[in-house]
Amino acid sequence: MSIPLAHPGNADQIAYWNGPGGRRWIDRQETQDAVFAPIADMLYARARLAPGERVLDVGCGCGVTTLQIATGVGPAGRVVGLDVSAPMIARARELAGATSAVEFVLADATAHEFAPGWANLLFSRFGVMFFADPVLSLANLRKGLARGGRMVFACWREPKLNPWQMIALKAACKHAPRLPDVGPEDPGPFSFANEGRVRRILGDAGFERVALTPVDLELDIAAGRGFEAALATSLHIGAAARALEGQSDDVRAAAAAEIRAALAPHRRGQSLPLGAAIWIVEAINP
Repeated sequence: MSIPLAHPGNADQIAYWNGPGGRRWIDRQETQDAVFAPIADMLYARARLAPGERVLDVGCGCGVTTLQIATGVGPAGRVVGLDVSAPMIARARELAGATSAVEFVLADATAHEFAPGWANLLFSRFGVMFFADPVLSLANLRKGLARGGRMVFACWREPKLNPWQMIALKAACKHAPRLPDVGPEDPGPFSFANEGRVRRILGDAGFERVALTPVDLELDIAAGRGFEAALATSLHIGAAARALEGQSDDVRAAAAAEIRAALAPHRRGQSLPLGAAIWIVEAINP
């Protein structure tokens, strides 16, 4: 796997998403997109997509958001999905088929040479929190955004407000070693949790009219498919999955039993709703 113009600070993330992390997302793609569908729907509404617009979908993963955006901008529009994960981009291209309004690009958004002022909108569902230098990355993305163009993305708030991740992680860590400590500004899912930091990053990157809206919701980690689907999600996606990487079969089995017991009280028929907390962030390129 080779990404042109990759920023050296992003090397660990590029390796992860081209390795086990990316593979797990591909294996769970349909279910995980269903889990995140309520958040994607909020972002589409905030994006106010119009026919004929051009959109950059940052951290597009397997491309479901990109394809939905293409529906919103219509045949006269154009959507480019970018991601550092070669296997996920390959899945996105497979899902897109012959859709002519969509292009998927294997690229590091920190260093990619965007066509100046091409896009009307920068969009991202959880794709902007992994940059080693987020100011540099977002400033580079802004180069591809037209004057007056808008940005909308979702990012996670504090871990303690996201039991959909933390319940399984705490259970797993009763049997597996704790994950290495991650600083609040280190690249990772929660690196944009602090409102002040997000405002500072976007301001330093040149954006204006920055607005952060806190949203509390429940995510059905079973996606309506029953308790075993919820357990599989917890074991294969997110913090608990990282904690269990490389552990023995015995440790994994014990952790799975612990996670099962921790999730059981939250079961609601075929669903398993757990609390989640996000920011919806909007800004303008002056």
